[in-house]
Amino acid sequence: MLSGKRILLIVTGGIAAFKCHDLIRRLRERGAEVRCVMTEAATRFVTPLSLQTLSEDKVYADMFSLTDESEMGHIELSREADLLVVAPATADILAKMAAGLADDLASTVLLATDKAVLVAPAMNVRMWAHPATQANVMTLGGRGVLFVGPNEGPMACNEYGPGRMSEPLEIVAAVEGYFTGKLAPPDPRQALPQPPEAISLPHRPLLGRRALVTSGPTREAIDPVRYISNHSSGRQGHAIAAALAALGADVTLVSGPVTQPDPAGVRLVKVESADQMLGACKAALPVDVAVCAAAVADWKVAKTVNAKLKKTPGAPPPAISLVANPDILATLAAGGADRPALVVGFAAETEDVIANAVAKRQRKGCDWIVANDVSPGTGTFGGERNTVHLVTADGVDSWPTQTKDAVAARLAARIAQHLVAG
Repeated sequence: MLSGKRILLIVTGGIAAFKCHDLIRRLRERGAEVRCVMTEAATRFVTPLSLQTLSEDKVYADMFSLTDESEMGHIELSREADLLVVAPATADILAKMAAGLADDLASTVLLATDKAVLVAPAMNVRMWAHPATQANVMTLGGRGVLFVGPNEGPMACNEYGPGRMSEPLEIVAAVEGYFTGKLAPPDPRQALPQPPEAISLPHRPLLGRRALVTSGPTREAIDPVRYISNHSSGRQGHAIAAALAALGADVTLVSGPVTQPDPAGVRLVKVESADQMLGACKAALPVDVAVCAAAVADWKVAKTVNAKLKKTPGAPPPAISLVANPDILATLAAGGADRPALVVGFAAETEDVIANAVAKRQRKGCDWIVANDVSPGTGTFGGERNTVHLVTADGVDSWPTQTKDAVAARLAARIAQHLVAG
């Protein structure tokens, strides 16, 4: 889709600059040509050599390069590209763009361009929420500048909220959206949503807390070679385990058969069936929080046979009698001395997502339900993105579509808030 497209990537000075390595790879593997401009601050986070190696093109950083400027380099750079992408776009570069400043090569290129500009903001949540930044964003949106992100999640500064740079694949999707006409400039008459209140968290707020996470599918044997299962990849559950561990929790991850890499810093218990998963969960108790993200098979074969069922020509297929599997979520949520202080379930639905999730929370007796739509075409099972609704006793909080890592980070932060406040 991006074959032959020329992208001028402007890298500014933020910790998220390290993501530009992957962004360049992703753009180039789709056929785009990538040329990079760096601010002086950006060179403190990533090196020009690394960007030059990945882009296989010269990296530009010096406003007063005699060789480049003898040919009016900043003008040529600004107009040779099909699209300018600013990632990360710091509060500083957004302010310069809004004010029309041109005190370095990056800001001069942006002022001199007659091509579309896509920015991926990245900054502290309070900087993003500041009225000055929001006014700059409104100004730029009114001029047709395109935005992707920022995402919401934990910050390098130990706060949580909007301000994380979009993931490289999200930026690539926005670039593709521009060239296919699916990403249009914002309507300046529509106000941007007010960023939520910043959530201040101590560094690793879950230190000393124990967490249990289930992930992936289960496999219920029919015979030695066949089983009943589902399409769960375990990506979301594994991401939640990693996010809780990153906040300091002592995490036990009970996982069905998956191909996901083992998260660092967690205790992994591998299981096959729902019975095995329940046993491993009970063995992990007591814990402060249990997150049941696994897609446990609802039924199992009443009687597993020890030899492969053979197909007899002309004969009907063998009848398979099913019985209900143990209800792991309801078991953990039931009252008792070992009940976790917070029990979180997942509801994978294909219709009436929120209504079914609300009913499930009441039926299972858990505290929270994370509901998502797994209908064919959503790409939730096995995909990298998720659209979830957090159902609690206080109501329903619908989150924007984001990567499963971002969902995990946001859920882990909410769990930390709840446990610390409690």
